[in-house]
Amino acid sequence: MFDFTHKSVLVTGGTSGIGRAVAEAFAASGANVIAAGLSSDENLPPSVASELLDITDNAKIDELLARIPSLDVLVNAAGIIRRDEEFETEVFAQVLDVNLIGAMRISTAAYPKLKESRGCIVHIASMLSFFGGPRVPAYSASKGGIVQLTRSLAAAWAADHIRVNAVAPGWITTPLTQALQDDPERSAQLLSRTPMRRWGRPEEIAGAVLFLSSEAASFITGAILPVDGGYSAV
Repeated sequence: MFDFTHKSVLVTGGTSGIGRAVAEAFAASGANVIAAGLSSDENLPPSVASELLDITDNAKIDELLARIPSLDVLVNAAGIIRRDEEFETEVFAQVLDVNLIGAMRISTAAYPKLKESRGCIVHIASMLSFFGGPRVPAYSASKGGIVQLTRSLAAAWAADHIRVNAVAPGWITTPLTQALQDDPERSAQLLSRTPMRRWGRPEEIAGAVLFLSSEAASFITGAILPVDGGYSAV
């Protein structure tokens, strides 16, 4: 649907789940893609370069960006979740460090290259940006923060021709939701609350990310786009 030929794209959390689907979708649309994560993936398409990256390490972020000649799109999909453990202060801080502060770290580090290219950032938010998560207070807080970070950076960097948006996935079949998928009772509860009555697929999030990164969205910044099967509509 979109042509990203000769565009350079960096996807954090790009070796699994939603991030991997995003990386593959950009590659299929002609982009030069780097999928960065804590583990490499030899099964990624040849047009996707896999890089090890700890999103909490400023030096590693700077080193990776220094090796990228130019950058048109940054997708922040790196994230962790620690169900029931996030009430411990140390775990709470760790989740925020990865999910929220990590997104800020790499966004600000990438700013000079994005300013030069008039590029864009797409954050991966969540339905828990808007709803409470009784078992995941840190994950919910981090994703709520992603929404406000998106709006704040959009306002701050619009004059530099950098667009900043976010996609808020509903319940998607990824490793982060595997425990919920495997729990018949909890899965049934989630699907009964979702008008489309099914789990979403990672590639359905990727389509929204490509749209927000494309010229079709050239006048869109600061937007939070739900891709949730109608979950947030009821």
